[in-house]
Amino acid sequence: MQYTFDLYLIYALPILIVWAIYVLHGKRKSKRNLALKTEEFEAGLTEPASLHPLIDPAKCMGCGTCVKACPEQVNHPVLGLIDNKAELIAPTNCIGHGACKTACPFDAITLVFGTEKRGVDIPLLKSNFETSMPGIFIAGELGGMGLIRNAIEQGYRALDHIIESLNQEGSAPLDVLIVGAGPAGFCASLRAMEKKLSYKTVEQESLGGTVFQFPRGKLVMTAPVKLPIIGDVKFTETTKEKLLEFWQDVEKKTQVQISYHERVDKITPSDKGGYEVKTNKDTYHTRTVLLTIGRRGTPRKLGVPGEDFSKITYRLIDPEQYKNQHVLVVGGGDSALEAAHSIADEPGTNVTLSYRSGAFSRAKKKNREKVERYAKKGKINLLLSTNVIEFSKESVVIDNKGEKIEIPNNAAIICAGGILPTGFLKDTGINVETKHGTE
Repeated sequence: MQYTFDLYLIYALPILIVWAIYVLHGKRKSKRNLALKTEEFEAGLTEPASLHPLIDPAKCMGCGTCVKACPEQVNHPVLGLIDNKAELIAPTNCIGHGACKTACPFDAITLVFGTEKRGVDIPLLKSNFETSMPGIFIAGELGGMGLIRNAIEQGYRALDHIIESLNQEGSAPLDVLIVGAGPAGFCASLRAMEKKLSYKTVEQESLGGTVFQFPRGKLVMTAPVKLPIIGDVKFTETTKEKLLEFWQDVEKKTQVQISYHERVDKITPSDKGGYEVKTNKDTYHTRTVLLTIGRRGTPRKLGVPGEDFSKITYRLIDPEQYKNQHVLVVGGGDSALEAAHSIADEPGTNVTLSYRSGAFSRAKKKNREKVERYAKKGKINLLLSTNVIEFSKESVVIDNKGEKIEIPNNAAIICAGGILPTGFLKDTGINVETKHGTE
């Protein structure tokens, strides 16, 4: 009997020790995750910008597979286990990979747009990416898929669905007119070329779309994708410059045709079938249209005197161009904070960051902390609860809690977001739905 008891201790004790360590480790991790979630929510960082997971606690078994599957987790936390249940602990860090849903073995995750507090306007799309207007399709960021890999895949699939629709009766000089040359539009253009379609691609700015607008050196998370004509592209993590350089090389090698600085003004059904697309350069008759434009739309302006000066822009491209200048950055989101601290790193710059609220409630923690560090060191003149009143040629007047202050100014970057192209979609006849935490 004693021998059996001793034997039991020999085998059971190590198991109990391992189990105790596992439980203790889980509790510590849960405590850290709860602290992080509390910090994020107290800072007001509660609204995901795009597609994100909604986790059913009744189905979640706390296996942590979703946490491990998230590609963003390595760089900054998105998901975490709290009391053996998965939760979205840093909502603003989620950029819509959707890998968590695929990985969950208990079907506890639903991918949704918007929240109860913040609605997201999403065009109503069929499973083949077709809108409520027959023959008009949407892929990429406008449909809620801002992630580069997802946008590329959607561009590929949407074009294939367009090819299927071309089997129906109808004729026009163009089989498809592609609007936008970002990840989705560029991929769709290559696919149209590969399938020998009669196509036209127009882009109001430059190759890369929204990616082109990222600040210099910004890391863009990508994953292996398949490009038409080119084949498998194995990117893991790369900068904006390297990704654009690759796309430019593909453009040169394939001779894919893209008309730059051409903006679509209106899309109307044609009496001859298909659609008439009017741009700032020409008018086209096409059987189908693929919209791959971004969600940022037209930059939101401040509406103050002097805003039409050429020194004012609405996005940062290259911080180096602001060397030895007095620069004002307006805004409180990630784009504003990233612009401010990247310009402050350039020699001779004098950077002022103005934001109408008293705290940065929409920016990621790493950006907030960096700006706060720079402000303490005097590298950034931080003006919270302030509003720009007027620009002059060499200065700017700012309302600082009732007091008007004038500071030297050679350049200004307004990061006040964009006016979504909802009006354009509705004018085209495309139904748009406001999502409040729904699929």
